[in-house]
Amino acid sequence: MKIAVAITGASGSIYAKVLLDRLQTLNNEVSAIDLVWSDNAYTVWEHELGNQDFKSYPYTVWDKNNFMAPFASGSAGYDALIICPCSMGTIGRIAGGISNDLITRAADVALKERKKLICVVRETPYSLIHLRNMAAVTEAGGIICPATPSFYSKPQTVEDIAYTVIHRVLQLCGINAPGYKWGEPNKTGNQ
Repeated sequence: MKIAVAITGASGSIYAKVLLDRLQTLNNEVSAIDLVWSDNAYTVWEHELGNQDFKSYPYTVWDKNNFMAPFASGSAGYDALIICPCSMGTIGRIAGGISNDLITRAADVALKERKKLICVVRETPYSLIHLRNMAAVTEAGGIICPATPSFYSKPQTVEDIAYTVIHRVLQLCGINAPGYKWGEPNKTGNQ
């Protein structure tokens, strides 16, 4: 499976961190991981997480204006685009068909190719405009996965809480990552 990950400047950098950390453990299921960051994503990460660990991931990072990235075309055969966290501005541009940067172009490609587009939205409350934009993306084939954690697994840390969302994201991609499943013994993979 080939996955592109886009990280926007919405609050919720912990979700991006947990996603990137978990993807590093899934080499047997994921053959390629490429990243694109919005301008504000780095700033928000530093503010919320207090570090620059985003520099330490082994993935190929593409400039947000570089349309030569392989996932900017359907011919590259990427299986999924995960936007995590996904700002409402990004959702609005996707819903409007505005491909003004690599993130929105990659989303447009995912939708037109009928590939997985998973938008981990992080906003509250939603305005009617947000809801309509999310409906438009859903109607076009995208998946809206709000960054709304669950507590069935009795998470103990902030990372464990974030993983309840990321586990769902990975499941939506078709990746069998360890984690809590209702009615089964707790196998969260969170040590």
